[in-house]
Amino acid sequence: MTRSPDQDLLAAAAAGDADGVAGALRAGAALEARDGHRRTALLLAAAADHVEVAKVLVAAGADPDASDDRHDTPWLVTGVTGSVPMLEVLLPAGPDLTVVNRYGGVSVIPASERGHVEYVRRVVTTGIDVNHVNNLGWTALLECVILGDGSAPYVEIARILLGAGADPSIADKDGVTALAHARKLGHRELAAVLTGA
Repeated sequence: MTRSPDQDLLAAAAAGDADGVAGALRAGAALEARDGHRRTALLLAAAADHVEVAKVLVAAGADPDASDDRHDTPWLVTGVTGSVPMLEVLLPAGPDLTVVNRYGGVSVIPASERGHVEYVRRVVTTGIDVNHVNNLGWTALLECVILGDGSAPYVEIARILLGAGADPSIADKDGVTALAHARKLGHRELAAVLTGA
């Protein structure tokens, strides 16, 4: 059975085949075609960090905010992968920096949790809300402290977030601040950064 141009587009995007993507579009594939999980070609490319594919799709006008059945978008996925090159490809497409994932978080939150230092350094310059609170009641700074391991990348992320205006006094749903969490977890360097040492 032959595949449709839409199927060819999605398969090429997932495989990182920029020429295949361009060919499928020329053959009439819908730019915003969806797979069984409602993922577009741009979302598949972003999730796999296929930067060249994303360039082709963004140039064609692909939507950086197209959401799948898990509330992921191409832009939000960059916070998970930590890909600065993908962030740079998507920014000119004008992504909505306030769009939230299924946990109610903006892209800087998963990036901070996962220790993506360079991504956090770049994304805080976009105007994203570094004090956004997700469904768990956590900001990027709280996730950095609570879910990170206190190692050098997390210390650097805390510094970056604070420098970008993150408010260390924002507490979690139990009223516990990032500093209190850092002390409780034994993350001495993080605690020092949070106290301004």
